[in-house]
Amino acid sequence: MAGHVYIGSFTSAGGRGLTTATVDPDTGALVALGDTADVPDPSYLTASPDGRTLYAVSETEPEGAAAAFSLADPAAPKLLGKPVSVRGGAPTHLAVHRGHLLTANYAAPGSVSVLAIEADGSLGAMRSLLEHEGDGPNQQRQQGPHAHAVLTDPSGRWAVSVDLGTDSVRVCELDPATGELEIERELGLRSGIGPRHLVFHPAGRHAYVMNELDSVVTVCTWDPERGSLRPVSETRVLPEGVEGENYPSELVVSHDGRFAWAANRGHNSIAVLGLDDSGENLELLTTVSCGGDWPRDLVLDPSGSRLYAANERSGDVTWFDIDPATGIPERAGSLPVPAVSCVRFV
Repeated sequence: MAGHVYIGSFTSAGGRGLTTATVDPDTGALVALGDTADVPDPSYLTASPDGRTLYAVSETEPEGAAAAFSLADPAAPKLLGKPVSVRGGAPTHLAVHRGHLLTANYAAPGSVSVLAIEADGSLGAMRSLLEHEGDGPNQQRQQGPHAHAVLTDPSGRWAVSVDLGTDSVRVCELDPATGELEIERELGLRSGIGPRHLVFHPAGRHAYVMNELDSVVTVCTWDPERGSLRPVSETRVLPEGVEGENYPSELVVSHDGRFAWAANRGHNSIAVLGLDDSGENLELLTTVSCGGDWPRDLVLDPSGSRLYAANERSGDVTWFDIDPATGIPERAGSLPVPAVSCVRFV
């Protein structure tokens, strides 16, 4: 039986908003079912733990929003209430954490918003706003804080936010009763590196930060008891000798922790990275074409055997079969989706 995939795109750039597609479990092929533009610029998506609700940011300025969609009929997502303001501009990322929805708001001053989730999955009132502070040496991109991602750590206790503008990762604790989010620790990375996204190793003891301004992944140890990150090394996601502008976007790690893949916008490639058994040593193995232009998002299917790239500028979602021995993706097909930004399996 075919499953369902949800695809976000920029309506302001000609996208269709939220696209629903089926996925063939045998081939990985996507077939579009329909679109809804109920929410402008739904650039990033996530689902509730029970899979009954889909959440989207509305990446608009000067004030963005978040929205909830019922998946009672998975082929036809239905908007649950009106989008709720996040009181911050250009929200780029979101996560469900301890009964709340958190959004990372990119526009200065970068911030993380906490919204209530009601019993039916809809969004309630905004409960708190945590504004980041600081800047970085890149005058064009780091004139102030730019929160770019927020996620829950594998233990479920900590909310981790990544800020491109301040070269830092903040580990926060949420009070479920009040909705207040407090910074417990802040990790400063190399100046000017521009952290964008973060992903944890399946074993839960290492984290990998994808840096947009310097085309490297920072490998960190992670102590879930203390909520502490410690950087140990950096790995380049471009081959030696490659020059020109490149802005990595997303990083994903295989379910077995043997491989990772990074999306290179500019080089228009997927970097294939190998991991050792400890999860602490990362090596660039090769790069392959992303199948389009400007890969903004990468995601594994639930089986971990296929990789999907959201190529924003060429307007397509391209999927790849992964060689289980080498980790190398091989292009298998694509679906046209104008101004695509995000792909999510539910």
